[in-house]
Amino acid sequence: MHKITVCEHPFIQHRLTILRDKSTPVHQFRLALRECGALMAYEMAKDHPTKTVRVQTPLEPANGLRIETPVVLIAILRAALGMVEGMAEFYPDARIGHLGMYRDPRTLQPVFYYSKLPADLNHHPIILADPMLATGGSIVAALDELKKFDCLTAVKIATLIAAPEGIARVREKYPDVPIYTAAVDRQLNEKGYILPGLGDAGDRQYGTA
Repeated sequence: MHKITVCEHPFIQHRLTILRDKSTPVHQFRLALRECGALMAYEMAKDHPTKTVRVQTPLEPANGLRIETPVVLIAILRAALGMVEGMAEFYPDARIGHLGMYRDPRTLQPVFYYSKLPADLNHHPIILADPMLATGGSIVAALDELKKFDCLTAVKIATLIAAPEGIARVREKYPDVPIYTAAVDRQLNEKGYILPGLGDAGDRQYGTA
């Protein structure tokens, strides 16, 4: 699939299994989600811009690499909060933005209620995080918002589980934005939930199911 990367590292897949298990308690779900975020950040950083620097070791000078530009992490509220928290462990200097939206249960369309983003988005690599790429409505709405800042060429999407329908919807409007996911599941059900999926990531993370 065009610009779709499935992160199959055993560390990620192990934690994804914990997230899928309906018997996983809230505290363990939060931990696994945060750890998945950190591991996904590791996978997504392979082509991150770096610069060569000269440092002094205790014995002599040495060349090394440093991340060149701070990353912007954008969480789609509320489910992505734990995931972004994990990503920030690898990007301690990251600026973090938030886009608040919920899915209308009748239309399955996203409804915006909050937007707070860092300035100068077009000068930084951007990771847009949402654990579930289901219908694709929230991700597309978020990309519509980011398009206003002329920064789409810097955006990567981070999700844990993607449905074919959601991928197709994103690809229809934004074919060149890379998508990183831990799994591509079978399909959506009539309520727009991913099958087999893991249920509602926000409710399971915060114990509001």
